Amino acid sequence: MAVKLFFEALHDALQEEMRRDPNVYVLGEDVGHYGGSYKVTKDLHKEFGDLRLLDTPICENAFTGMAVGSAMCGLRPVIEGMNMGFLLLAFNQIANNGGMLRYTSGGQFKIPIVVRGPGGVGRQLGAEHSQRLEGYFNNVPGLKIVHTSTVYNAKGLLKSAIRDDNPVMFFEHVLLYNLKEEIPDEEYLLPLDKAEIVRPGRDVTILTYGRMRHHCTQALGALIESDIDPEIIDLISLKPLDLETIGASVKKTHRVVIVEEDMKSGGVGAEIVASIDEHFFDYLDAPVVRLASKDVPVPYNGRMEAAVIPQPEDIVRTVENLLSLQPA
Repeated sequence: MAVKLFFEALHDALQEEMRRDPNVYVLGEDVGHYGGSYKVTKDLHKEFGDLRLLDTPICENAFTGMAVGSAMCGLRPVIEGMNMGFLLLAFNQIANNGGMLRYTSGGQFKIPIVVRGPGGVGRQLGAEHSQRLEGYFNNVPGLKIVHTSTVYNAKGLLKSAIRDDNPVMFFEHVLLYNLKEEIPDEEYLLPLDKAEIVRPGRDVTILTYGRMRHHCTQALGALIESDIDPEIIDLISLKPLDLETIGASVKKTHRVVIVEEDMKSGGVGAEIVASIDEHFFDYLDAPVVRLASKDVPVPYNGRMEAAVIPQPEDIVRTVENLLSLQPA
């Protein structure tokens, strides 16, 4: 076992996969000599050279399109978005090309691309640098969507994503890069389509992902003091959803709170509610509750920024309110 920071685990995953497969390469802005804006690719160019750590112009649609073309020809590109919000400029290449070419070519081409980078609400980064894009891409056919939350799953999921023959949107939260955790020295991979039961419980299911996993665990102490026994599930895979794990929890607790940093309107939480209603409605004792960010551009002001996104105390209050409802 070794203690690693979140960004170091991602770095090690890239290094291991590049050593394993010469077709894996990284491209993006400042990924080479600079080592990436959060140092995920630090010094990798010294081992693998400038063509496998490819510094690109500031032109997201161009280098994403190039990555799709190289994937069609047998390479396995890993695109780093300096900030995931910038990749809206490459939405056409990710959606119309990356997500669809395997289907529109009748299976003649595989598109083994990973699109990864920092996103989420940081600390006073302003609206354009605080994007949560999982809801944007959730509607695109052909994409897998993964949201990392710990040092352990960051490494195992990135290695699996690089080996997958489909395009994977790989979200990392900007405030988790300095998270520290002990992880195995030996190689491990994690499935891209499975949720993790962070804490088993009997009273209410809390479904969450990304940084909100840590807000939910921070709320745990206050919930236990209120004699509430919550089950916390880190979704990890946003597309496809792990309905087996979600369903088993709903059948046990009969109440669900979804905690997400994305906006409520059209967010991942909305899809989860629809899926629960479709598959597990008869097991619910109360309506599913969504706790999400306000539908506003994220303010720069620190206090206003904090008011936009769910906080641990909001989670406690929401769960307590839900449990106060009597079953129908």
